[in-house]
Amino acid sequence: MQLNEVKQLDKNDPLASKRAEFALPPNTLYLDGNSLGALPKSSAKRIKEVVSQQWGNDLISSWNKHHWIDLPIQTGEKIAPLIGAKSGQVIVCDSISVNLFKLLTAALNIQTGRNVVVSEQGNFPTDLYMVQGIEALLGRQRCSLNMVSTVDIESALTDDVAVLMLTHVNFKSGRIHDMKRLTKLAHDKGILVLWDLAHSAGALPVSMDECEADFAVGCGYKYLNGGPGAPAFLYVAHRHLDSIQQPLSGWMGHANPFQLTETYQPAAGIKQFLTGTPSVIAMASLDAALDIFENINMQQIREKSVGLTQCFLALKDQYSELKAMKLISPEDVNIRGSQLSFSHDAAYPICQALIDNGVVPDFRAPNIIRFGFTPLYLAYEDIFNAIEVLNKVITEKLYLNEKYQQRAAVT
Repeated sequence: MQLNEVKQLDKNDPLASKRAEFALPPNTLYLDGNSLGALPKSSAKRIKEVVSQQWGNDLISSWNKHHWIDLPIQTGEKIAPLIGAKSGQVIVCDSISVNLFKLLTAALNIQTGRNVVVSEQGNFPTDLYMVQGIEALLGRQRCSLNMVSTVDIESALTDDVAVLMLTHVNFKSGRIHDMKRLTKLAHDKGILVLWDLAHSAGALPVSMDECEADFAVGCGYKYLNGGPGAPAFLYVAHRHLDSIQQPLSGWMGHANPFQLTETYQPAAGIKQFLTGTPSVIAMASLDAALDIFENINMQQIREKSVGLTQCFLALKDQYSELKAMKLISPEDVNIRGSQLSFSHDAAYPICQALIDNGVVPDFRAPNIIRFGFTPLYLAYEDIFNAIEVLNKVITEKLYLNEKYQQRAAVT
């Protein structure tokens, strides 16, 4: 593949104009949007407005005047179509970890006589940690984690399983689970299903309602570009909203929070999953970032995502020196998310050398380099240039420099 071919791909890209909506730093090829999305200009503008005008001038009146109180629902409604959910099932609040606690404990409480939570070995650690914490809190008779290999998931769906908890796109490999099939298999055994959409939402089409999923959690700061520490979201299918009760009964989840009664009465619908006061500045940033998804659909994003990853692989294969980087992501684009992961014994120093030379991927222990592809702001020519830098780092052995061997606190 030659540069002129790559430029033609950019010329034909229906999403090319979206790049101008992001404040991308010069001389940087950003391939880490699967960890932290780039800054949307709309978010920077909104944060300034919230801080200077709303908070600065209107102070506490902004809860009503600027509808701060409505942000969790308003922002959730913007996320809903991105994950294939009808209105009233998505709310933005807290973090993925906190939302997992809410949904897992609530699900366990309605699964009388069942106590097992099945998850996948290699799932993102916080998901597993939350189940382990609930297990320690409630005892194994109420919650027992069963971690199984990918190939053993189906055989692990036995009559004592309460919840199947899976990440839709694996954070290390980028492998996509068949949501519809696994959800049906679980439901056939009376098992509820909780999906983690951290590496799915905003990157590829998701069909929560069509797949008849029960619950989901998702991240606001990766492909949704809400900013570092942006609030997460959760999804609860309509059919569960009247029968389920989440355990963190904070005042914002009360039916009438400003009556300040001493007895908790949960709000109706998805609003019951609120707990404490929302972080207005962070949520406003995410709310503004989501406006970028207007007038485009997730299929367009998916098609470009596939194009970018395939372009990366084709260009990489042109350099024999890069063969030492072994692809651990699926070769089949139909079961691969919007990332490519490679193993290499020197993965960490290679990653640091790339960053120092203007290409930003990320490292995952023990030996994985991940390249994330965000279709909204990446161009095909970025991929061409990133491969050129990668080849230079490998062939010239720049990664052997001592300064790239020292591990930082965040890797």
